[in-house]
Order: sequence, then C-alpha cells, then structure tokens
Amino acid sequence: MMSSPNASAKWSKYGIEDGKLVRKAEFCPQCGPGVFLAVHADRKSCGRCGYTVKNE
Repeated sequence: MMSSPNASAKWSKYGIEDGKLVRKAEFCPQCGPGVFLAVHADRKSCGRCGYTVKNE
C-alpha cells in the first residue's frame, strides 16, 4: 500500500479554502483550464498537447 495520496488523482489537484474551490496545480497555457501540467524533476509538461517548460 502507498503511504501518500496518488498525485495523479483529480481530487488531489483541488482544495477548499474559506468555502471556495482552490486549484493547486498549474494549468497548461495552450490547452486552457482543466488540463494540468505534470511536474517532473527538471520540467513541467502537458500530456495532451506536449507543451513543456524547463525548471530553472
């Protein structure tokens, strides 16, 4: 069994603060809201369109 929540689960990308929905992950600038960027050790990438940004 895993000791931490599944990072790819949709519910882990959202939170509730002061009774409002808060999005924790970054959206893809090309695909728009609803498509999150995957976080890797050296980059962030979109699995839908292939958009990639290197971490500095």
